[in-house]
Parts: sequence; C-alpha cells; structure tokens
Amino acid sequence: MLWAGRMKLGTFGILLVFVHASGACEFGPFPYSVTGIACRMTKPAALLLNQETAQVIQAAFRNAKFPNITGERSMRLLGKVAYWLTNIQVNDLSIEQSEVELKENDAIHIAIKNVTAVFKGTLTYGYAGAWFLQLFHSVDFEIDSSIDLQINIKLMCQKDQVAADASDCYLTFHKLTLHLQGDKEPGWLKQLFTDFISFTLKFVLKSEVCNEINFLAQLLANFVHDLAANFVQDEDIRLDISLASVPLIKANYLESHHKGLVLYKNYSDVFSDSVFSPVLLTESRMLYFWLSEHILNSLASAAFLDKRLALTIRGEELQALFEMEDTETQRKVVQMIFQGTSYNDSVAKVWSIAHPQISLHPEGTVVKSLVAVEISIFPPGEESLMVLYMEKEITVTIQAAYVEKKLILHPLDSRIEFKVFKCTADPSGNDPSIRNFLQTMISAVGIPEVISRIEPALTALMNSKGLNLFEIRNPEIITRKGYIIVQLDFSFPNHLLLDFLEKTL
Repeated sequence: MLWAGRMKLGTFGILLVFVHASGACEFGPFPYSVTGIACRMTKPAALLLNQETAQVIQAAFRNAKFPNITGERSMRLLGKVAYWLTNIQVNDLSIEQSEVELKENDAIHIAIKNVTAVFKGTLTYGYAGAWFLQLFHSVDFEIDSSIDLQINIKLMCQKDQVAADASDCYLTFHKLTLHLQGDKEPGWLKQLFTDFISFTLKFVLKSEVCNEINFLAQLLANFVHDLAANFVQDEDIRLDISLASVPLIKANYLESHHKGLVLYKNYSDVFSDSVFSPVLLTESRMLYFWLSEHILNSLASAAFLDKRLALTIRGEELQALFEMEDTETQRKVVQMIFQGTSYNDSVAKVWSIAHPQISLHPEGTVVKSLVAVEISIFPPGEESLMVLYMEKEITVTIQAAYVEKKLILHPLDSRIEFKVFKCTADPSGNDPSIRNFLQTMISAVGIPEVISRIEPALTALMNSKGLNLFEIRNPEIITRKGYIIVQLDFSFPNHLLLDFLEKTL
C-alpha cells in the first residue's frame, strides 16, 4: 500500500533524530557548581497540569495533516480494486480520562483513555472487471473510532534549554467503524473497504497524530522557556536561564537546573561555586524555585550600572520625611537645614554610590549599600543652593513575602554609619542635633520610604510578566545561608495554554 506524504514523514523523522543528536549539551563533571537557579515541580503540580492535556491532544488531532490514502487489491471475479481516501478531517473529538506517571530517570508517562473521534472524508474507488468492465465512484465516508494513547515524554537538553521528546507514542484502536454516505447498516461495499483500509488507516493515524503530539510537546517546551526568559528580563537586564545540567525525572518530581547568570550590556558575570543540592528542596509543595545569593548580587550590580538605584523626593513627600515628629528639636533642625525655604522649593536626591552587597541568612536578606543624599533649595529669585550632602553606609535586614498578589518587603534592624557629612547649617560638623536627627529620620522613615517605593515597582514588574494570572496559594520565601527558596502551590490559568495554542496553530 502507498499513501501520499510517506516520504515526507520519513524525512521528518530523520531530521528530528539529527536535530536531537546535534543539539545535545555537554556538562562538566560537577554540574551543580554552576547552578544559579533550580526549579522543582512535584507530582501534584504535574497532575494539575495534566488536566490541560485534553487541550493539547485535541489540538494534535485537529492540526494533524492527514495524507491521502491509496491502496489496491486483487479480488476474485472483480479484478483489481483501487481506492483513494482524501480530505480526511477529524470531528467530534472527546477524551474520557488522562493519567500521568513520573518514571524515575526515564520519562513522563501519560495515558489517555477512550479518545473518541469521527474522521470524515471522501472515498473514491474503482475496479476493472474480468470482462473489461470498469466502474469508478466517489462517496462521503465517516469513521467512528475509539482510541487509547500512551505517550512517554523524555526531557533532554537541546541548545542549552529543556526540550521534550514525545516520539515514544502509541495508539491502540478499540473501534474503527466505516460508514458510507451516512448508511449505518452493514453492506457489501462497506465490508469490502473496511477490510481493505483498516490496517493502512490505523498506521497513518498513528503516524500523523503522534508526530503532531511530538511537535506540540517541543513547541510547548519552547513556550515555557520563552515565558521564563521573559519573566526574568526587564529592558537591558536579563538572566541566562540556559541549562546547567540534564533535567531530572524522579518518581515524585521533575527538576531543572539553570545557570542564572546576569546579562547586561558589557557586564560580565561568572559563577562556579554554587551550594545547590537537590536535598535542599522538599516534595511537600507543588513548585519550588531555588536562587543563589550570587544572582541577587549580580542583579543589584546591573541595576546600579543601569542607574536605577536613584530616587528624587520633593514637595509633600519630602515634608512627610522631615516632619515625622512634631517636637521643638525637629522644628529647629528643619529650619536650620532648609533655611526657611518651602518644601515645594526644595528637592532631595538619594542614590547608590557603589554596587549594593546582598547576603542571604536565615533571619532575612541583608543589604549593605553606600548611599549619598543631597538636599537642594530653590529660594525665590535666587540660584539653587545645596544645603546638605552626606554619604552613609546603610545595612538593613529585609524579610520578603507575597500576599494577595503583592510583594511585601519588611525591614528589620538597620545600621547607619556616616562617611561624609556636609551641611551649610553646621559647617564645622560639631552640632550633634542635626546628625542625630538625620540618623533617626533615615532609620525610622527614610528606609521604609525607599522600600515602600520598591514594593509596588517590583509587584508591577512581576504582574507585567503575567504572575498575577496564576492563583498562588500559601507562598513562602525562605532565606538560608547563601540561597533563597520560594515554594508555593498554584492553580494553572486555563486560558494561558489555550490562547497559546490558538495563536500558534
């Protein structure tokens, strides 16, 4: 038997093998040493995502390009009988059940049971009789089918990213019934062609559907990679999420390890001393992200180089900072610093002088930064005047949480050490009242004010990447010596995958 497209499918298979072979990745003897980010998805998350399998399978059947099927056979008395099945399409697809199992160090096994589908098309047949009698005819046909699918998806590294190989795919047919021109009753014509085409049709359906499933698996793997890459990028600052080792499949979880190097213009990031180990993560939650302290330090350095660590405060916001308490001492100091100038005619600038240093500890994230503060006034009719300049080293411990789709940063203890202090109201620097007031103001109001601005900015950034589309339950941000763990349960946004399939296919 012959069918159109057979050579095309064979060529596709050869190319697929070649791409997998040529795209293999090489890792050093200690791959965890360059792991900056690790992601673990446990079996409950895999079961949840398996609920979306129906959409993928439906897309696979719907988008499979079924070739025309051609065959012929010699029949006693009738001579040679030839047939052509053309315009094959699938309709009325339904899936009864889908199950997933993680096979350790092997594959993700998906069993899809009782897929019912109706295939429609046109059957053209003809035969040359023993007495040179020739008949040719075309009829519409329907094929009722009931199919089970077994798919084993292997995870591998291809071009330094996770790739899915679903070529290990099997279709089992429980029913394959041919109807001609809507006639549901058995007849000699239906019986004749059912016997002829049954084997060929099964082979073609398996080949085309499985190839489409394999294509979609790779497409979805690229989609997840692109989604993750976009999430960890903001303008010129991004993270290299290429793989640091081959993805793991365990009985209770899937795990991938990524380099996590910061990429920013000419900034060069190198990392080869990771403390990651799979034993640092548990299996009680659905999703885990492990991040090295090195990543946060590199991101802070990139933000510094990109001139993002700067803040301008004026007007009512400036007034709120300096009038945190209504005391005689406070009023006197404010009068000395601003020289009677209105807050609306004043401006404070705050910026980081050097790369902030970040270290992770059980009590929280410790940020150490050398910060400059400059206050200038603009008296009416006069030139601007800088009335205060100081450089101070600030060390603050921060605890983070994610509540009601908002990032919450809670500052704990802080330490302030003045490095440079210049004030026109105190040229000698011998008046302790100004410096003491500023130190109290920075600790009690200044640091919380800066953090309160960072919170919505980071929340807005994460939401712009689609984080708010997920229903995240009981998220925990846990800091340890040298690393941070984010663990959570979640609900998958159904429309996300459906929108992707509709746009792509």
